[in-house]
Amino acid sequence: MLSEHIGTGKPPMDKVLKLIKFNNCRILRNHKIIKEDLWVRNGKIIDPEKIFFDEKKQAHLQIDCHNAIIAPGYIDLQINGGYGVDFSYDVNTVEAGIVKVSQGLLAHGVTSFCPTLVTSPTETYHQVLPKIKKRAGGKHGATVLGVHVEGPFISIEKKGAHPAHCIRELDEGFKTVEEVYGDLSNISIITLAPEKQWAPETIDELVKRGITVSLGHSMGDLKHGETAVQHGATLITHLFNAMLPFHHRDPGLVGLLASSEIPEGRNVFFGIISDGIHTHAAALRIAYRTHPNGLILVTDAISAMGLEEGMHRIGQFSIEVRDKKGYIAGTNTLCGSIAPMDECVRIFKRATNCSLEFALEAASLHPAKCLGISDRKGTLNYGTDADLILMDDDMNIHSTWIAGDCVYEIDEHSMPNVSTQSVENYF
Repeated sequence: MLSEHIGTGKPPMDKVLKLIKFNNCRILRNHKIIKEDLWVRNGKIIDPEKIFFDEKKQAHLQIDCHNAIIAPGYIDLQINGGYGVDFSYDVNTVEAGIVKVSQGLLAHGVTSFCPTLVTSPTETYHQVLPKIKKRAGGKHGATVLGVHVEGPFISIEKKGAHPAHCIRELDEGFKTVEEVYGDLSNISIITLAPEKQWAPETIDELVKRGITVSLGHSMGDLKHGETAVQHGATLITHLFNAMLPFHHRDPGLVGLLASSEIPEGRNVFFGIISDGIHTHAAALRIAYRTHPNGLILVTDAISAMGLEEGMHRIGQFSIEVRDKKGYIAGTNTLCGSIAPMDECVRIFKRATNCSLEFALEAASLHPAKCLGISDRKGTLNYGTDADLILMDDDMNIHSTWIAGDCVYEIDEHSMPNVSTQSVENYF
């Protein structure tokens, strides 16, 4: 297995490991898959030229990838839970729930994520938000990038799986936001409906505090969306779902993908669920061909991800999973996905016939750019965090790495062609 190494009589490798070389691999860099070695030191991807010419050092550990693809780790900006955990419902055990989900995501190539809270009572936010802290990933699980609070400042007409009695107005703008959420320090993304009174002013204040504002669960028209973007909103929540459908005289929030009123230099990103259920393949193709630079794959996964069909939870609702779809119990209202990120990436590629490079970047580089963290995550550029995945040509995950540590690997009998070798004289 990847964690094994050839004995050298030296101290255990995890105590002295500094320099790793991945060889015989293809890496995704600058939108292309190229045949090139990848070097990692102290959790960062490094330029090997300095190693060769200045330091004249060998790698402490060499990993023969046998022509595997190395890509940046996936980043999921919208995930409500999984493996029996619902972040909005399991209030008293949410910290343990975060650990369970963050560990489970590693098998699907996710190295960073935003735990998502659906519309909830005010007391739930005050209880849960202080407990979901941003934290670095590792063997304990994927990196927590901050919470995505989806609601409660949304449209009741487009509530989806959000409880109507918890939906709020922005009565006093940003002051209301502070009252409802309490401490905002653990929040990275807020989804709100741009047609709400005081929405533009509220967006101004959120952006000043480094919070990404996403538009969704909305009856807003294109003008509402354009105004919100002009005030700093940069993301659309699960495009096509829980918003007005495209109309040729007013395309609604979907029209932001082709609007001429976006401030110069601003890129509007949009999450899209490619689980084969929430978004038709033709709609995936329309979004991809219209505005590829803004496309972000999200799972919108619910507690039932990774479990059998039956009864589960999402926030204030019981949900029923049948025929691989999640519904609010007793209804035909869809309420999130049960497909993990690696499956969504494969479905998206098949549906759009996009390049392998694009499919991978839609789940890594694009979300990193959206959050303003692409200088350290979402790429394999020199100086970035060594959060990466090894996969075959069918995008099946072989291993997942965070900060240069192998945090997940498939069974060695399933992956016979990846081996490691420590170098004898590494001092």
